[in-house]
Amino acid sequence: MAASPPANIELRPLGSTGLKVSCVGFGASPLGRVFGPVSEDEAVASVREAFRLGINFFDTSPYYGGTLSEKMLGLALKASGVPRDQYVVSTKCGRYKEGFDFSAERVTRSIDESLERLQLDYVDILQCHDIEFGSLDQIVNETIPALLKLKETGKIRFIGITGLPLGIFTYVLDRVPPRSVDVVLSYCRFSINDNTLEDLLPYLKSKGVGIISASPLAMGLLTESGPPEWHPAPPELKVGLQFLPLVQKDAHLSHRGRLAVLEGHGYGFGNFNEFEDIICMIVMVDQAMSELE
Repeated sequence: MAASPPANIELRPLGSTGLKVSCVGFGASPLGRVFGPVSEDEAVASVREAFRLGINFFDTSPYYGGTLSEKMLGLALKASGVPRDQYVVSTKCGRYKEGFDFSAERVTRSIDESLERLQLDYVDILQCHDIEFGSLDQIVNETIPALLKLKETGKIRFIGITGLPLGIFTYVLDRVPPRSVDVVLSYCRFSINDNTLEDLLPYLKSKGVGIISASPLAMGLLTESGPPEWHPAPPELKVGLQFLPLVQKDAHLSHRGRLAVLEGHGYGFGNFNEFEDIICMIVMVDQAMSELE
């Protein structure tokens, strides 16, 4: 039996942006069929279910599924009939199926392409995607200035940066003009195997930067099939996790914990009872992080 989600998922201010976003967001990479088949009907149904649960924040990228995630999310948002001012959309630039390109010309062109796929006039947040794979000095001296110009056109409202190593955030934020970067997205740094994002919270708060903690369930780290080769967890941890199914079977883990182990990435798209369970788990992770801020 599925656990009941919170009656109203809490809305919180995102840094100094003035945006009020749900404490649980909708990561739309699965809409790009990154982890398995997702039909248009399933995409529409999942977005409608997200709205029903009180989720108003949707995150995507042209990289996810080679632009398919943006297209599917745009279709689903339009089909939902929810007024544009009732939800927040974040997409990314600089990382594409073809590779990385953080040049001013490419990121400027990128937003027009994303808006067409999303069927929107603007996005609330445009984030430089996985900046550790480019030149951080280019991000500081070329990419962020280009995004600031886009901000003036009204095509984007706020600017963000994303990546795995936490040091990339301090490098960029210490070198760009104050308040030019509004949001950082860190993934797998506040999860079951790694909570190092906690150490950076006071610094980010002092900069007035909003924090998006992605992959709170560690990108399938606990799945029976094990994490993919590219998973950032240490090799020794991946080896140890091979024994997890035996441990959880013997330990008679709770229903909710077993779902986290057994389902992995593609959670909730085919079964909205599972969708509600995963929301409950992520809310618990979020509450733990909120207590640290």
